[in-house]
Amino acid sequence: MPTTNTGASTMDLLTHHNKELELDGSQFRDLIEKIVERLEANIDSIDTQDASNEALPQLTLSKTFPEHPDDLSTILNQLFSEVIPYGYNTSGPGFLGYFGGGGLPHSAAADLIAGTVNRFIGRWVAAPGAVQLEASVIRWFEAMVGYPDSARGTFTSGGSQSNQTALFTARQHYLRGKDLRRARIYASDQAHFSLNKSAMICGFPNDAIRYIASDRSGCLQVDLLEALIEQDRKDGYLPFFIFANGGTFTTGAVDDLTSITTIAKRQDVWVHVDAAYGGFFALTEHGKALFKGIEQCDSITLDPHKSLFLPYGTGALIVKDGKTLKQAHEIDADFYGPIQDDPSRIDFCSYSTEQTREWRGLRIWLPLMLHGIEPFRENLEEKLLLAKHAANILRNTPGLELVFEPTLSVLAFHLVILDQSDENLRKINQALLEKINSKKTIFLMLTTIKDTYCIRFCALSFRTHLDRVNCGLKQIQQATLELQETWNTATTTQ
Repeated sequence: MPTTNTGASTMDLLTHHNKELELDGSQFRDLIEKIVERLEANIDSIDTQDASNEALPQLTLSKTFPEHPDDLSTILNQLFSEVIPYGYNTSGPGFLGYFGGGGLPHSAAADLIAGTVNRFIGRWVAAPGAVQLEASVIRWFEAMVGYPDSARGTFTSGGSQSNQTALFTARQHYLRGKDLRRARIYASDQAHFSLNKSAMICGFPNDAIRYIASDRSGCLQVDLLEALIEQDRKDGYLPFFIFANGGTFTTGAVDDLTSITTIAKRQDVWVHVDAAYGGFFALTEHGKALFKGIEQCDSITLDPHKSLFLPYGTGALIVKDGKTLKQAHEIDADFYGPIQDDPSRIDFCSYSTEQTREWRGLRIWLPLMLHGIEPFRENLEEKLLLAKHAANILRNTPGLELVFEPTLSVLAFHLVILDQSDENLRKINQALLEKINSKKTIFLMLTTIKDTYCIRFCALSFRTHLDRVNCGLKQIQQATLELQETWNTATTTQ
């Protein structure tokens, strides 16, 4: 009888198989209940947790597979004491640094369902109900922006993957068989850095992206756009893609989509709008006005893990003409049966580079079914008001200056001390930020906007409300006063 490297015979293994991994229902419940106890404590304490913890964790981790099991209590202790508390608490009410993934707990429950039942949704035939459910969520997004029934979309890991998929789709639509070295892409100087990475991955040279200066509000200057496209075409290049902003990372600016799409139609180029942060503000009256013309764009990036407050890893791309998305990605390898032609039976693998991925749609569907859209809309309206409130307070704080007024829920400010060099102002604002963040009530970040060094404030978490913002604003004012006194004293004694 042949033996394995453990010394056991093949027959022994076949007749005395290890079923340790096959939890029954009660074992699974016991596991989940112990984990939920820790998560319950985490959720109940989140208002009192530090907004950030920048100390380095002291972890002892094995470099090889563990040969022996550890008990669940020890494992959970390590996770919740030595791993989770470090870094930025992006799920907390004090995180105002950037667009943090909200971490809506309902979505974690959805992921538990999805991971346990473990359906493959790359193909319709493998999970028709799950595919229908996910497709219906995409339809909600398409209806929000005013897209027709012919639109299609796919869920992604986030905005970067969505932007890349849009660029690739436009490349396949406009540039099949053409020299990519002559291709030209247009974007403002406020475009997200994922555009550069997307262009590189899609095979475009470094000079393919033509950056256009933004105006004082952070928007692309459309009067420069068409002239540049026409000049490039005269010079023998192939203009094919405009990358518009629907809420920039630094200032939240929304480009003039109506004017951009009008130019795009005249020039026969694709318009993609990166609305990863700002897109779901279209649910509000203020956002609807800002996003006028978005229905004319060829494709749109949306990030539910930003302005729908969901956990990280929940992005989306929707494309107005769904056929272009499918034609760019469809390859019928026939491993799982033929690709569907029926438009009501979607094979998501035909609309994306991903064949296998998690059931992302469920983590959006479940919380929206439980609550409806209204609490999401009201939360977004609240964040708009919180940003305006913060801007008013900071604008009237001696020594502070708003660099950009909030278009959505982002603003930028800095401390100005007269007669100081740019380098000193950089050091002053770095010191101000450190003072603010050291309190650990709120967490802000530094950024540079048009060569101006400033501090960025972004209200986006569903847990962030007026009490936390007011507390943070008082700490900003106090830190500003202390720093001014310190700097003035130091200057006087020199």
